[in-house]
Amino acid sequence: MTLAPARGLQHELEAAWARTDRIFELLLPGALLERPIPLRHPFLFYLGHLPAFAWNQLCRGALGQRSLRPELDDLFARGIDPRDTGAAAGGETRWPEARVVLDYRDRARQGVRDALDRLPTSESRRAALVLEHELMHHETLLYMLQELDHGWKRAPSAESAAVESATEPPPRRPRRVPAGRARLGARRDELPFGWDNEFPEHVVDVKAFDLDDRPVTNGEFLDFVRAGGYERRELWSDEAWDWLAARGERHPHGWRRAGAGWSVRAPFEDVPFERARDWPASVAWVEAAAFARAQGRRLMTEAEFHRATQGDAADGAAAAPGPDANLGLRRWSQEPVGRQAAAGSPWGVGELIGNGWEWTSTPFGPFPGFRADLPDYAGYSADFFDGRHYVLLGASWATDARLVRRSFRNWYQPHYPYVFTKFRLAG
Repeated sequence: MTLAPARGLQHELEAAWARTDRIFELLLPGALLERPIPLRHPFLFYLGHLPAFAWNQLCRGALGQRSLRPELDDLFARGIDPRDTGAAAGGETRWPEARVVLDYRDRARQGVRDALDRLPTSESRRAALVLEHELMHHETLLYMLQELDHGWKRAPSAESAAVESATEPPPRRPRRVPAGRARLGARRDELPFGWDNEFPEHVVDVKAFDLDDRPVTNGEFLDFVRAGGYERRELWSDEAWDWLAARGERHPHGWRRAGAGWSVRAPFEDVPFERARDWPASVAWVEAAAFARAQGRRLMTEAEFHRATQGDAADGAAAAPGPDANLGLRRWSQEPVGRQAAAGSPWGVGELIGNGWEWTSTPFGPFPGFRADLPDYAGYSADFFDGRHYVLLGASWATDARLVRRSFRNWYQPHYPYVFTKFRLAG
């Protein structure tokens, strides 16, 4: 049997586990059973889910080992199904004690370490799948942590302090992106690992379009709020208007009333609006789309994002993030636009990567020739090909650098307000 080079991933996996532990250490005692996002399980579930997923993929799936602890293997096997409701997401579950889950975690991790030495070449993809699954959950855990009452958590260090803008960012300016071709997806032989929705590669023609050189800021979005944008029925679809009525709020979810003004939610504090004025506006897709309509503009498509970053490069290579890009927990929150060095797009479009995932107007769906071929995870993408999710590209401040590749795609429902996002206007 030929062994796979999975052992080469152990250093990355150990580093990912260390970051996982660091995130859980930000929670104060008693917070593990908190459930700050209704459609997600409490934190305790994810403490068990990450090792269970790794164990079930490598030890059970690849090597056929007996169950580590059957009732926990099954309890923690999978997160929220896209069809689950808030009530089905764990409200009646009796969760084991934290010490039991931590013991399970440690035993599962040791089993995974041992498995990496024994994986056959035919199963090598599973090791990378486990690693990236862990890294992606760091970001979703931080969605939950940001929503959690600040009294339940501790800031990691002074580096988590909100960053203020030293100077006001320059006005947004539309840049002309000429007609040309854009490369979407990837070839299966060019990536050591990719998720099923990243394949296969295909090239599309893109018409000329205008795209703003920077994202919309909180300050600019405040103008929309003050101008009654949430009351203008013509800016919202029927579904979005119903969502607004049910929600009962007329401002972004991350904004809080602070006296006569506002504050903006960050992971460890509610930041006075003036300090967060120049951060990119992190809003749900329906809010970004309504803002764009109010300006007589629109959101860019997935193909336009790639055209803006790739230019006319023959190989379709995407713009690499600059050394000052806000990603990979370099900061523990958004930072003002205009801080990144002008780099990347040949058309003068900046800050496409980092500081927030960029909303696009493209529904999440399969590329031509898509195959659901992830080991024991056929529904990873296919369960969400429902026309009710939209593609986000780029990266946020919480996205690990390993996931910042041209073909990586994120997706969420249009009214899901917890993602670390940004948006800009196209036309």
